[in-house]
Amino acid sequence: MKTKSRILILALLSTLFLSACKDKPKDENTEIITAESAEDPSDDIVTSSLTDKDGKELKMRFNNTKGTATLNFQGETIEMKTERAASGIWYKNDLYELRGKGNDIQLTKDGTVIFEHMDDIQNIEAKNKKGDVLYMTFNNTEGTVKAYLNGGEQIDLVEKKPASGIWYNNDQYALSGKGDSYTLKKDGKIVFQN
Repeated sequence: MKTKSRILILALLSTLFLSACKDKPKDENTEIITAESAEDPSDDIVTSSLTDKDGKELKMRFNNTKGTATLNFQGETIEMKTERAASGIWYKNDLYELRGKGNDIQLTKDGTVIFEHMDDIQNIEAKNKKGDVLYMTFNNTEGTVKAYLNGGEQIDLVEKKPASGIWYNNDQYALSGKGDSYTLKKDGKIVFQN
């Protein structure tokens, strides 16, 4: 009788054990912790990607809250900490250093430049007969221009495809030109022409 009881108890325990494993609720909050998922949702994150003259791409992810940068360059992930820079950015670790201002970025490895991106910038000043001055900073890499009429507010414009010459606009302004002649319109009305 003892053998039958033992077999019955073992069978009952096995059934209970298998039922418990089968019906165990899954933890829906389980996730793989990576550098990105470990960040606080309130962190100030900025991502950027640049290409050098040889076509090599540098992907950058800056956590401004924690003062870190994560770079992806030619299949390698590079983690860096921020350093105090006079202006622009400066991040480094034992092997790499990233410095830059705006989109002008330089990445070095053991002191040797391995990536460099410089925007193609062109500054132009146009004057008309009335004495008005239109200052323009063209970023030919990004296809943008920052314009200032008589030193006033900054007008940010984006390049459009013209039939000829140049054409930049935003919701309020349009800048067109050919050669050394420029026309700036605000809400369809000419505000500068030379």
